[in-house]
Amino acid sequence: MLIAHLPSGYLLGRGANAGGRAMVAALLGSVAPDFDLLWFHLVDHGRVHHHDYYSHIPGFWLLVALPVLALLRWFAPSRLRIAAIFFAGIFLHLALDTLVGGIMWRWPLDDHLYSLAVVPARYGNWVVSFILHWSFLTEIAITLLAVWLFWRDRRGRPATG
Repeated sequence: MLIAHLPSGYLLGRGANAGGRAMVAALLGSVAPDFDLLWFHLVDHGRVHHHDYYSHIPGFWLLVALPVLALLRWFAPSRLRIAAIFFAGIFLHLALDTLVGGIMWRWPLDDHLYSLAVVPARYGNWVVSFILHWSFLTEIAITLLAVWLFWRDRRGRPATG
């Protein structure tokens, strides 16, 4: 996925009737696994595919989410929904990356990157290969749906400011 993670986070937040902080949680969760791109480019210099980092491993996020959600349920129940939406955004990101990016769904049992399809490197630049692959139409559809719903929702509201 190149462009659809943030729009998918908006769709998640909208579907959960999330406003304010909950919408921010949906948006942040939907892009959080890709924060590893900073490490990938600035430190690792692309030596290891960023989907091999813990931030792209569902089992890692499960190990983080379960205790966090349990603690919030007991000690800060008013924040539970926001955290759950954040983690849902993360898992949405991982599900979308499974389309063609590859995700370690069976970690720690194995470190195979599972994907539904593979983007062949037909062009000199990997971005061009992704954009010209059929799977990019999925990203365009998600993005257009999010933009249309955002625009439609805002159209009837009075301007503030």
